Amino acid sequence: MARPRVHDPDRLLDATERLAVDSGPSAVTVRAISELTAVSNGAIYHAFGSRAGLVGRAWLRAARRFLAMQDSLVEAAFDAGQGSEAAVDAVVAAADAPGRFMTDHPTTGRFLLTVNRAELLGEAELPDDLAADLQDLDQQLADLFVRLSRALWGRADRASVEVIRDCVVEIPTALLLRGSRTPDEFVRARIAACVRAVLALDPPPSALDHPELHRSPNREDHP
Repeated sequence: MARPRVHDPDRLLDATERLAVDSGPSAVTVRAISELTAVSNGAIYHAFGSRAGLVGRAWLRAARRFLAMQDSLVEAAFDAGQGSEAAVDAVVAAADAPGRFMTDHPTTGRFLLTVNRAELLGEAELPDDLAADLQDLDQQLADLFVRLSRALWGRADRASVEVIRDCVVEIPTALLLRGSRTPDEFVRARIAACVRAVLALDPPPSALDHPELHRSPNREDHP
């Protein structure tokens, strides 16, 4: 019996997420997705162009969904308060977003949190449009860091933005990944407490104020 044509690309992206989470990035191949979905290899290549196109679109869809939730939580925090208190609440809301997202979308949340994007995509060259979309996504997150830093401290230099990144990315990732924890209210409360403790400290001085803090020009300068 002939396999059906692709009518719903989201079904292929769902299967990509599940396979990456369950079996790791290396398990995600066009053949494996074909076997999981009963969609022919040819139909998958026709829809996405390559494995890189398939997994890249899966990552892009997941990240867009996450950032939409995160942005809405941040906006709600700013709308609910004023001044520095609202800014702190907005950073806490951004840090809480991974736990909230994993609760509402367990597979997609685990896909974003546990699957390394570079490892998933491998060495394959991405289509230009997909590469541009992923770059725009990275810029959206960087813009959020800058906005939060300015709201808190009136500055957005490298040192202050790195503090925001620690709060929004590093702390939630560390606590949620440890033992593949379920993002229950207790874990999320610890994330919030850690973020508030970090924000109670002043950020490091900027490199402009202290030239000796400049890093080697060979280091990546993007937050």
